[in-house]
Amino acid sequence: MPDSDSNPGRRRAKGRRRKPRSAGSKALRVVAWSAAGVVVLGGTGLGYVYFKLNGNLKSVDINAALGTDRPDDVDNGSQDILVLGSDSRAGANRKAGGGTDDGSARSDTAMVVHLYKGHKKASIVSIPRDTLIDRPECTDADGTVHPAVHQAMFNSAYSTGGAACAVKTVESMSGIRMDHYVEVDFAGFQKLIDDLGGVEVTTGKPIDDPDSHLKLDAGTHRLDGEQSLGLVRTRHGVGDGSDLGRIQLQQAFMKALMDQVKHVGVFTSPKKLYDLADTATKTVTTDSDLGSVTELTAFADGLKGLGSHAMNMVTLPVQYDPADANRVLVDKDKSELVWKALGADRPVPRSATADTATGTADGVVRQGSAGSRE
Repeated sequence: MPDSDSNPGRRRAKGRRRKPRSAGSKALRVVAWSAAGVVVLGGTGLGYVYFKLNGNLKSVDINAALGTDRPDDVDNGSQDILVLGSDSRAGANRKAGGGTDDGSARSDTAMVVHLYKGHKKASIVSIPRDTLIDRPECTDADGTVHPAVHQAMFNSAYSTGGAACAVKTVESMSGIRMDHYVEVDFAGFQKLIDDLGGVEVTTGKPIDDPDSHLKLDAGTHRLDGEQSLGLVRTRHGVGDGSDLGRIQLQQAFMKALMDQVKHVGVFTSPKKLYDLADTATKTVTTDSDLGSVTELTAFADGLKGLGSHAMNMVTLPVQYDPADANRVLVDKDKSELVWKALGADRPVPRSATADTATGTADGVVRQGSAGSRE
């Protein structure tokens, strides 16, 4: 896998870091727009609203946890954000996640969001959670050092050392420094979709997955929060039942969600706007550079032109593991094409994903009518 020494465009950090600007993901976009709208509409209640929302936010100091032994943050106008959907089994997430309350957590969904210079276009690289990778040495929040492991599942990085270990692992894989970190939990995601009024998608085939509690006929549906969560988590009810197929569903859902956020009319209703902002700020955990409403509102201006039409979504190039059909291996040569392109702020070449392993859920879910209007 590439490291910072093999990529001359990324050097070990020595100097200053850029100030945070904007980031692109479904959760961040909703948070940013919501927070910005509260500032505009808050009026005399702004002080209370600000401190209430600020108190909702949770953050992790990734910079302090990882120190300076990281790829340098190249100042070419682009930004890279690691977005995780946490598969927690504690508290409210136990019911949403469909598991037992054992207190554990894993990265159920992982995406590297690359914002190109100008923040009008983005590439999103989904990392299959079942990918076997070389996990670097990590120190967890309690100070326990976990030695490096060869051929560990990617989602074990988060369960072993939390957010900092997940970031360190992605940086080790890519040779690219993550400017920001955003984590979205199950329970919050479900409520956020409900606050938005649901998301419209069209299923080309029926879906019936008892594990994710999702059953849909073929056709157009407006999914509530519980159904949306079931859709982005289902794998046994569609295609070949693989994690790669689930990623295809997640990418289709993300496009539908991003296209429809602009149509929900939150800025015409201060109460709806506040409810949405309240949920959004409770839903995410960010790096400390984004850990305030003030910082989140700075994202809004930079995201206005970023719709699904300007987003290129790919899956990290992998091949099926011949020793275990439930695992995939990084295609080193092709993944290097992906990371080098992003490191140089260039589009991901089509050759990077040609002849790599894919699921069979492509086309099962399409954007609804709101998405098709664009």
